[in-house]
Amino acid sequence: MKVADYSPESGMVTVRLSKAGKSRHVALNDEGRTLFQGLTVGRASRELIFVRDDSDPWGISHQKRRLENASAHANIDPPATFHILCHTYGSALAMKGVPMGVIAAQLGHADTRMTERHYAHLAPSYVADTIRAALPGFGILSPSNLVRLA
Repeated sequence: MKVADYSPESGMVTVRLSKAGKSRHVALNDEGRTLFQGLTVGRASRELIFVRDDSDPWGISHQKRRLENASAHANIDPPATFHILCHTYGSALAMKGVPMGVIAAQLGHADTRMTERHYAHLAPSYVADTIRAALPGFGILSPSNLVRLA
């Protein structure tokens, strides 16, 4: 990821090369914006944001050992991976009631089917809200002025 892939104006990063081979834009929360602002301020747009200690770019699996060591230090078992972190991100969004289509777009899913399969159960109101929005009224109840007493 290069400095130009972070947009301070929109608070988004562009993932140019994803697992699916397509680019996507990922929204950052305030904490993420602060992190990327600090990592990119005053740097040339063509520079890599993340480099190893020797200034070389990270390879596809160079982070694996560091994540395993950090997980061991934090007593996280099984160890964190980028795949697990992606699931955590999707799960957190689902539990906050974010629509499945938005989660699918953030995770780079082509449509909502996979997103729903993995995350809909974490949003208990998702199924009920979807059905209530789609079902018409049947006209079998008359309006009433009755209210439930607590």
